Amino acid sequence: MPKVSEMRESKFLKQGDVGAGSLMTVRGVNPHNVAKEGAEPENKWCLEFEESDKPLVLNSINIQLCEKVFGSDDTDNWVGKRIVLYTDPNVSYQGKVTGGIRVRAPKVANQAKPAPKPTLPTADEDMDADSIPF
Repeated sequence: MPKVSEMRESKFLKQGDVGAGSLMTVRGVNPHNVAKEGAEPENKWCLEFEESDKPLVLNSINIQLCEKVFGSDDTDNWVGKRIVLYTDPNVSYQGKVTGGIRVRAPKVANQAKPAPKPTLPTADEDMDADSIPF
């Protein structure tokens, strides 16, 4: 049986759409009407993505996080950049902890550095019995 949350279609991204982490590419930042059908229009800024038809409604925290991740307060500079959307169970809404979507910078894969090669004494160097490692 489906959960009630699965039965309601949303034209915006929800927690279940992103899970533990979804890497997205910003297509644009535009206002969208987030009001329920038949209600007065209520426009909110949204991030639009190449990978999804659904935009992410931006709250003040995610706007600040995007500015930090993208290194710019000019949203034109956000287009084409990548960001990770993930479910944060600690997000609160109207005073209640409901969980929600947060954003973060993509993790950069750590380049494994080769271990330094041990330096072996050259044939010209003196070796005595104490310096032999076996």
